[in-house]
Amino acid sequence: MSYSNLLIEDFGAVRKITVNRPDKLNALNSDTLRELDEAFAEVAADDSVRVAVLTGAGPKAFVAGADISEMNGLTPVEGRDFSKRGSDMMRRIETLNKPVIAMVNGFALGGGLELAMSCHLRIASDKAKIGQPEIKLGLVPGFGGSQRLLRLAGRAACLELCLVGDPISAQRGYELGVLNEIAAAEQLEERTMAIATQIANSAPLAARAILDCVVVGGESNMGDALSYESTQFGLIFSTEDMHEGTSAFLEKRAAVFKGK
Repeated sequence: MSYSNLLIEDFGAVRKITVNRPDKLNALNSDTLRELDEAFAEVAADDSVRVAVLTGAGPKAFVAGADISEMNGLTPVEGRDFSKRGSDMMRRIETLNKPVIAMVNGFALGGGLELAMSCHLRIASDKAKIGQPEIKLGLVPGFGGSQRLLRLAGRAACLELCLVGDPISAQRGYELGVLNEIAAAEQLEERTMAIATQIANSAPLAARAILDCVVVGGESNMGDALSYESTQFGLIFSTEDMHEGTSAFLEKRAAVFKGK
């Protein structure tokens, strides 16, 4: 499928999705939200893709936020629908059956940080800035920012970022647990793709089960979460990959996982 606002590239089993609106700092308008939803639906359905990397075009921004010029004229009902559209798309990413890595190459503000937080891992440039500045526009986060930030960084940090609204450095984001890793700007893509390739070479069915356990467990009580994990652990014994992985370990050789 061709897209107006996205660039799609495959590197083996890794699919790189780039939000391509650099003249708008990759701001999220309705068309871009729709295209991202479609692109990640394709990732989920394509067996040749094991990992997705999401980034923004140009040197300045991952995604600088939602498109304010579009939002400014919305009615309350249209505003709710716009929020729901973005929230649903990011929930698709969060619950995707394959790992998604955000390569945060610049500003990730408002909807941009919300998009990055919906991904499973976040690798950021040392020059990146992140934040939830909606309060400065008389708004609240609309794509899940208050809820994912609360879960990633805790109540105090969530309230600080949402109430003060100032962007923070990548280093502070890492210290708060919002970012997984920081890389020098000139090494960001190499480092991100190395991690993506490592995961892509691992057992895809095990990766899927891990994602399921974390999503379900994070929204369940401990007893139900542990029971779900045990069920997933048992089910993985039915896969060829499990027997390949354990056999390879015992035979002191590299495993070759086929996703079966």
